[in-house]
Amino acid sequence: MKQHDMQPAPGAHRDRERAGRGISGGRGKTAGRGQKGQNARSGGTKRPYFEGGQLPLVRRLPHLRGFNNKWRVAYTPVNVERLNEFQPGVEVTPDLMAAYGLIKPSDKRIKVLGEGEVDRPLTVKAHKFSAAARAKILAAGGAVEELPQA
Repeated sequence: MKQHDMQPAPGAHRDRERAGRGISGGRGKTAGRGQKGQNARSGGTKRPYFEGGQLPLVRRLPHLRGFNNKWRVAYTPVNVERLNEFQPGVEVTPDLMAAYGLIKPSDKRIKVLGEGEVDRPLTVKAHKFSAAARAKILAAGGAVEELPQA
């Protein structure tokens, strides 16, 4: 088969309707616009949100207030009580947390928070630690390492 032999499947391609090209075209005379009225005239269409003079929906709804800070840094929170799932002495990294299902794998940074207790020595690597979480991990004989904020 050569390129000039290729054709679309039968029935897959329909010719474009050419309105206003005479009675034999099937869309002659009024060209599918009906008889008279606003939509039969040139330029006679209404704006997309025009509702016949009724106050349009887009003007009836309240404005969304507030704003989104584009400089905000989002952190995924992890409480220290969740760290008890790891074996003592393990180096806990964001990838390991995702593998254990503590967090969803994402590009967000991780902040370890201090809710609960940790009862085993762990080396925890995260982007940020609350003061309480840092104290609890160190009190359990573990170590804290802050990852770069890249």
